[in-house]
Amino acid sequence: MPILDQAAKWTTNRLPKVINPTAHAIIDYGVAASFFGMAALYWNRNKRAAISCLVCGAAETITSLLTDYPGGITGEISFETHGSIDFGLAGMIASLPDMLRFADEPESRFFRIQGMAMATVTGLTDFTGTGEPRQMEKVDERAA
Repeated sequence: MPILDQAAKWTTNRLPKVINPTAHAIIDYGVAASFFGMAALYWNRNKRAAISCLVCGAAETITSLLTDYPGGITGEISFETHGSIDFGLAGMIASLPDMLRFADEPESRFFRIQGMAMATVTGLTDFTGTGEPRQMEKVDERAA
């Protein structure tokens, strides 16, 4: 599944960036809420999927709260770094069913779809404020 995340990253990297920081924050908190909601739904059916949802929801919430964007509390993480973290989380989320051995169960589809959706949203977000394509390549170059 991380191959699909890489495909989403590769494809969206070439597109104009249309999601601003405020919209990205709203999407992030919505994603976190969906993980918490699915944890409640999965709790009696599949504990591994439910706990995975709790971990993913917590990771997304903490990252959002620490980011320097509308909706963030402390500003400890720059918005550009938040983008790199989101790509990493997308890959982790998509591969959790394999790591925790519930890949052949129906609950795994939620994680695969969430991973692809997160990679797509991150790829379409304007992290530098320029709207230019290939922003994450430039961010990664500056970080190195």
